[in-house]
Amino acid sequence: MSSSKVNLLDIQDPKIRTLHLTWVAFFLSFVVWFNHAPLKPLIMETFNMSVDQWKALLTLNVALTIPARIIIGMLVDRFGPRNVFSSLLVLAGIFCCLFAFAQTYQQLALLRLLLGFVGAGFVIGIRMVGEWFPAKSVGLAQGIYGGWGNFGSAAAAFTLPTLAIVVFGGENGWRYSVTATGVLAFAYGIFYFLRAKNTPKGSTYFKPKRSGGLEVSSKRDYWLYILMNVPMYVILSVMVWKLSPAGTSLISEMTANVCYVLFVVLFVFQYSQIRKVNKEMLTHGVAESDKYEFKQVAVLAWAYFVTFGSELAVVSMLPGFFLDTYQGMSLAAAGALGSAFAFMNLVARPSGGWFSDKFGRRKSLTLLIGGLSIGYFVLSQITSGWPVLLAVVAVMCCSFFVQAGEGAVFAIVPLIKRRMTGQIAGITGAFGNVGAVTYLTAFTFVDTSTFFVIIAVSAIAVMFLTQFISEPSGHTTEVLPDGTVQLIEVS
Repeated sequence: MSSSKVNLLDIQDPKIRTLHLTWVAFFLSFVVWFNHAPLKPLIMETFNMSVDQWKALLTLNVALTIPARIIIGMLVDRFGPRNVFSSLLVLAGIFCCLFAFAQTYQQLALLRLLLGFVGAGFVIGIRMVGEWFPAKSVGLAQGIYGGWGNFGSAAAAFTLPTLAIVVFGGENGWRYSVTATGVLAFAYGIFYFLRAKNTPKGSTYFKPKRSGGLEVSSKRDYWLYILMNVPMYVILSVMVWKLSPAGTSLISEMTANVCYVLFVVLFVFQYSQIRKVNKEMLTHGVAESDKYEFKQVAVLAWAYFVTFGSELAVVSMLPGFFLDTYQGMSLAAAGALGSAFAFMNLVARPSGGWFSDKFGRRKSLTLLIGGLSIGYFVLSQITSGWPVLLAVVAVMCCSFFVQAGEGAVFAIVPLIKRRMTGQIAGITGAFGNVGAVTYLTAFTFVDTSTFFVIIAVSAIAVMFLTQFISEPSGHTTEVLPDGTVQLIEVS
């Protein structure tokens, strides 16, 4: 754990081997999560779907990801990333195969809803990589993990149509190609369980003192934590509203009302669990050596809202943007140009992590979100008078700042409180999905130029919030099971 180098070719180094094992696991989780999207025409034809039904399927695919990231974060901290990632991939493989051979739209929709859980796989690796890499290189390592793993959605888009049409062929070609991704995820889940380890030899895997919620250090942090849960329930309600008679009419008004009531019940239950976990702190306080600032988590969550949230939103509308802006452009060309945004993940996210390691956590995040804001302001000015090449360059430059910002966010997450890294990553990651749904909902009411301006303005607000992030100050502490305190390097 003493070396700060990240030599990706040195697979004899246990931490490098763990990094490769883990980003591949994340990569496969994204392949499974988005394996239906590139097969849209084939799936729609098989089930004689309407456009609204397809849009509902896309919504269902991300619906459970928001609460799933919170739940998975708790499970990771409790049971370790090795067990949780293996289990998630095995279950995802099973659900994926069942999805592939669904016989009705209702079965297809239910299984897509359940597959939303695989989108929480990202959270697991944040804890794993944080355990294996020293503070001086954890940003770059997290960037490689996130950037290369996140490319799974693009890999699915490039390979699955060919697999379905050319390799398997026939009306069931899409079923066999989806099944192939499920079998691969299932097999890799077993392989990951056999090969991965939670921590380096001789290191302690710190667990939360209590389960059910995040431990905080003060009454102010307690109420801020409660408040930070509200946007997640609001956005889940917005998703239900979009499916209700007020939106696409794909669920009844009664079903929507049941969902709203359920969200209220879940919020009350979550509040009771958070209070239970923090009861001792509310009564007696927390030892000075065990304190951390929850505002760090809150700021990182909003930073991920504007970075990953805007990425998910923009990737889904960018091909249409090129089609509308440049009349006569083919659908294939628009799709290829739109994919330029996602391609930057391979280098941008690791770069953001490296900037954070090299130039400081707060400074890097502030500058990258500032660059993101400028990038979206530039995109808002694109018209048909712009050369296509110049528009693509503008998109890729903006994309670099967006994804580098994501890398800078998760360069900080593992340094806040080791034993709760999974839960902190879960909250932060969930806000990325909250951002995506928020921006896409805004997009339904405004034109494209205004949409980009909305993202840019929100990014400016978050850029000011980043000033509340404190640079790591040498070491943090964790309490061992026997009550002794251990120092952990965080800078």
